[in-house]
Amino acid sequence: MTVSIHEDVRIPMADGITLSARIWHPPDAGEHPVPAILEYIPYRKRDFTRARDETLHRCYAEHGYAGVRVDLRGSGESEGLLTDEYIQQELDDGYAVVEWLAEQPWCDGNVGMIGISWGGFNGLQIAAMQPPALKAIVTVCSTDDRYADDVHYMGGCLLGDNLSWASVMFAYNSLPPDPALRGEDWRQLWHQRLEANAPWLIKWLEHPARDDYWRHGSICEDHAAVQCPVMAVSGWADGYTDAVFRLLEQLSVPRQGLVGPWSHKYPHQGVPGPAIGFQQETLRWWDRWLKGRETGIMQEPMLRAWVQEATEPATRYHHRPGHWVGERAWPSPYVQPQMLYPATGGHLRDTPMAAGDDQFILQSPLSLGLFAGKWCSYSAGPDLPYDQREEDGGALVFETDPLDAPMELLGAPELTLRCRVDRPVAQVAARLSDVAVDGKATRITYGVLNLNHREGHHAPEALTPGEAFTVVLKLNDLGHRLTPGHRLRLSLSTSYWPLAVPPPEPVCMKVLAAGTTLSLPVRAVRDDAPAVHFPEPAYPDPVTRTPQKLAEHRWVVHRDLETSASALEVIKDEGRYRIEDVDLLVEDATYETYRSVGEDFSSIEGEVIAWRAFERDDWAVSTRTRTRLEADDQAFHVHAELDAWEAGRRVFSRNWHERIPRRFV
Repeated sequence: MTVSIHEDVRIPMADGITLSARIWHPPDAGEHPVPAILEYIPYRKRDFTRARDETLHRCYAEHGYAGVRVDLRGSGESEGLLTDEYIQQELDDGYAVVEWLAEQPWCDGNVGMIGISWGGFNGLQIAAMQPPALKAIVTVCSTDDRYADDVHYMGGCLLGDNLSWASVMFAYNSLPPDPALRGEDWRQLWHQRLEANAPWLIKWLEHPARDDYWRHGSICEDHAAVQCPVMAVSGWADGYTDAVFRLLEQLSVPRQGLVGPWSHKYPHQGVPGPAIGFQQETLRWWDRWLKGRETGIMQEPMLRAWVQEATEPATRYHHRPGHWVGERAWPSPYVQPQMLYPATGGHLRDTPMAAGDDQFILQSPLSLGLFAGKWCSYSAGPDLPYDQREEDGGALVFETDPLDAPMELLGAPELTLRCRVDRPVAQVAARLSDVAVDGKATRITYGVLNLNHREGHHAPEALTPGEAFTVVLKLNDLGHRLTPGHRLRLSLSTSYWPLAVPPPEPVCMKVLAAGTTLSLPVRAVRDDAPAVHFPEPAYPDPVTRTPQKLAEHRWVVHRDLETSASALEVIKDEGRYRIEDVDLLVEDATYETYRSVGEDFSSIEGEVIAWRAFERDDWAVSTRTRTRLEADDQAFHVHAELDAWEAGRRVFSRNWHERIPRRFV
């Protein structure tokens, strides 16, 4: 079907700057206006998201909508500066874009928002501002809680992905607009960005607890502010699955939740598979809420989820075996807690031990965590957790007997932990694994908790060594079916580096049997459960990318048995390729390294180097960013570099060196 495409539409903001939009719509939209569907992100519609944008917005235009992809202020061809995530300026701009779209002659006044990750975040945040034209949203791989459930902190623990993600944005913020669209002022805009760019990691480290910085943009502060229908989507390999379940429980508007086996991707491109026809499914949603048609979408279960089944542990999957299930409400009355209790001999029993002083001693090696995979999998390399037997030698392990009947889990396990520690700052990581008959262990969920946050993430305080206390650790939501003959394993550790930054010193923990309980969300399998079906994916990538150098995605663990040095090397090199329809050569490579030595907790360090380059005819620009994070027992130390080149000549260079106190991290 023919679609009209406008490559660079300038949308004016109140302060005089313009945002750049790419717009797809039916050719006759001027005579027959259509609803608009907005995606509003900083990831450069001209190049980096061009292929993905085509799979979504062209489809919407072919089905009677205007697909609108806007670069945030300071990104792509948009003017202004991008100085942090989700600042009020960004949200005000987004509100203005929604209202601008509703006033265009090709729009009928109805607007929806869709987005994955950043665009899923600001879709929720702008919905909470209630622009009159915004009638519904689809939020994918996002969160309602910027502190407890984002790339920065988890359970009050600093995530290794905090460094990784800050470095990604450090690189993005160094890039220029395309002169083919901006004209002669491209260089001026580029140098404005270079001058304003700084490692966001510094700012994020300065806020280690849940303060006003993180409350801003966290719609969990007032779920009732969201007044339009919400479809919330994620995948079990993604970092943002828990938000789907919270939104279903806390919102009062029409809502649906969808969770597949996927990583941090739209479901029509979902990996691990099976991918689904997400465009078709969202069209049912948009037809209902933007066009007022009865499509049957709201007769679907409130929650549709892929329950994964046993498979061998692997760091990447093409397909995860499983089956779709549906729940008409969430929380579901068909999911009930089942309690398990640790016991001597490493057992996990369905009855507690007799009252006594039984305790289990744990002090994990600093190297435990090298096989944990990424907090948020992008399926861009082998970034899923490895066979857990590699980690369990340094953990405290409890395990059920082989199951004599299937057990289906859906929701969030919860560990109530009674313990003592010998240091004033400590953390705990808990993992659940499906252990096959041959002993291979596949991690099915996990959680980490900064024990200094036992009174809440807003009020960290020192622990009293030797004093017993109780904490509750919620593990990530899961959907998994254990088969007969398999065992469920609970593994506890006092560190989990580099997924989470460890405490300042080694910690010895004593887990007290009395008062320690694992609660499992067991789903009753029943004949009258609603059936769930999805169409196959449609609209393959229509953008031609011609490779000039092949991509390389690798995760490599290095161990020096003489010096006890350990390192995890992550290579995410997208190679060199030409985007044919804009005649643009692109290079995009990121290299991450996480190191430690023996039990020296002050030896941890992470480093990320990112290289980006564009070339067309006689125009050639490139940037290199380097971010290094080190820690001692008192502070974090950030060292960063930014260099930029035009036509092979370095035109910008700056270094940063900052010390940030740890404050119970």
